[in-house]
Amino acid sequence: MLRIHSVLLELIREVMPLVRELERREPDLARQCRRALASAPLNVAEGSQSRGRNRGARYSNALGSLREAQACFEVAERPGYECEQVSANVKRCFLKSN
Repeated sequence: MLRIHSVLLELIREVMPLVRELERREPDLARQCRRALASAPLNVAEGSQSRGRNRGARYSNALGSLREAQACFEVAERPGYECEQVSANVKRCFLKSN
């Protein structure tokens, strides 16, 4: 398994309390974020067992899912969402995982 798989699992562990906080304020956005976060390591795992173009497609999907999760928090920091602190903490987690 690629090292990024364990990095993604650690990122999820660190971010989940923030997703739960987001859920109290924006439940639909939190659900979408949770699905995107889960999708990233699942696609990496699938890609590690794929061959040819499928491997690259799964890794690309994983990156897209991770970007989607990050975008959920970017939306949450917009005026009216009242989740600015959640977003700041998530940015720290995402930067740490890079």
